Amino acid sequence: MEALEKRKVGGIVAENFKTAKIFTAYGIDFCCKGGISIQDACEKNGVVLENLLNDLKSELTHAQKPTHTAMSLTELIDHIISTHHYYVESSLSPIKAYLQKLSQVHGDRHPELHEIKDLFFEASDGLTAHMKKEELILFPFIKAMETAEENGFPLSQPHFGHIVNPIAMMEHEHDTEGDRFRQISQLSGGYNTPADGCQTYRVAYAMLKEFEEDLHTHIHLENNILFPKAKDLYQTMYSE
Repeated sequence: MEALEKRKVGGIVAENFKTAKIFTAYGIDFCCKGGISIQDACEKNGVVLENLLNDLKSELTHAQKPTHTAMSLTELIDHIISTHHYYVESSLSPIKAYLQKLSQVHGDRHPELHEIKDLFFEASDGLTAHMKKEELILFPFIKAMETAEENGFPLSQPHFGHIVNPIAMMEHEHDTEGDRFRQISQLSGGYNTPADGCQTYRVAYAMLKEFEEDLHTHIHLENNILFPKAKDLYQTMYSE
């Protein structure tokens, strides 16, 4: 059996999502940067490997079978859309309104608010376009593959060629948004409201923090569970 420290961060979270909170506590990105080993992630982030491993082992000892990995591809896609796509769509407008107000009222004393606002507005445009591409192109094809495989009928090649092409694009866009929110987190001091911050300030930062946490889960489900399974199914269906 492969040593725990040699296993990929994203793979661990894919098997047991409860470990996500441990990686988050240590400042380790389990979604966009989840393709490296635990040992490499600790070295990169200045984390004491033994401490992280002890926390992981404690959680894994009590691990239960995670529901996400047990879902069919269609069920997982429906969950992503109804839970995470819906969350993004319903959260963008109120957060943008709060940030617009904050930058106008507090921007002179806290100029970082202007940059945070600009970054979030860019994320809003990027995520809106990204989710539409998933919902209109990639996700329907994955569902069609699963249906064809279950019913034993052939499926013609998609117009985008091999499935790795749109998946690579989606993963690249995930990286872009992950990097953007790392900048927002740094600029906001980890979403800590300054001493002179008003209630709107606190609410806006709380919403931004929640948004980033949901985005991490959202990206994790796609990068570490949905996309690998979809690529495996594609290989099975279109292998010669």
